[in-house]
Amino acid sequence: MTAGAAAIAALALLSIAYGSTVIALSDVIAALGHAAGLDGDIVSGPAGKIPIAKIVLDLRLPRTIMAICVGAGLGVIGALLQTVTRNDLADPFLFGLSSGAAAGAVSVITIFGDHFGIWTLPVAAFTGGVLAAGIVLLLVSRVRGQGPERLILAGLAVSFMFTALTNYLVFAGDQRAAHSVLFWTMGGLGLARWDNIELAALGAGTILVYGLWNHRRLDAFLAGENAAESLGVPVARMRRMTFLVAAFSTAILVSVAGVIGFVGLTIPHLSRTLAGPLHLRLIASCALFGAVLLLASDLLARTLLPPQELPIGIITSSVGAFFVVTMLIRNRS
Repeated sequence: MTAGAAAIAALALLSIAYGSTVIALSDVIAALGHAAGLDGDIVSGPAGKIPIAKIVLDLRLPRTIMAICVGAGLGVIGALLQTVTRNDLADPFLFGLSSGAAAGAVSVITIFGDHFGIWTLPVAAFTGGVLAAGIVLLLVSRVRGQGPERLILAGLAVSFMFTALTNYLVFAGDQRAAHSVLFWTMGGLGLARWDNIELAALGAGTILVYGLWNHRRLDAFLAGENAAESLGVPVARMRRMTFLVAAFSTAILVSVAGVIGFVGLTIPHLSRTLAGPLHLRLIASCALFGAVLLLASDLLARTLLPPQELPIGIITSSVGAFFVVTMLIRNRS
């Protein structure tokens, strides 16, 4: 936990300092200190420092905070979904939550247009994610039994359906928007501003508070459904509620950062090796190391091909693929 907190602090400073324009760490610290009311040098210093302070405070600091919120939220979402479905591969992608939110955003980019100002894209993405969650729960309620395998199958079906819808919208809509669609479906933090940081914090905070509040009930799932029921945990209701809260948080996070894959899959496995399977420490660990992964991925996305910015999903997918291959090799016996 100490290492994770230190890594977040170091990566946050590097994330603010490095980009298309490199800013000295001393100037970054001075700008942050001035914003916190600890230093007045920037006001009385050289005029050249004033634009630097604006870059730090208005552009890069919101992006860094959003990376921390989105990474932490996706990491915790993956841990909770893996627990209640007893599936080590569970993450928001598997249940159609990310693809539903992406379809909502792409429909705005390619067809409907920006009719509600800067909030059009987040609202459309949130609506798509919630709609996908509603369809999954409706499908599950129509079949006999509501075990985790039915939830996974329904999620896969909805994921493929919304992915097909997204591809159709790309080809049927404005072809000039293809670059925006590509960047959105692979994720990015370019939309980070002070006025939408609250959304990212709400998404991460909701799943974090829910997980910590219910950590003992989630621990009961580790012993199996029958054991959890005997301990007084309403398994089916707990699974549905966890899925709904995960869907809400995922929709909010995707609405501000696009579809960022493999964070929810990779981080819980890495965290269990360090924090163990019990959820009080596991959830805190997932939040910390999810933030670390997304900060590092965003830093790479902005510095690998300057002045261009890679979609952050390319970095996280590469890490996730390497992680899955490593798991397969390690467990080949």
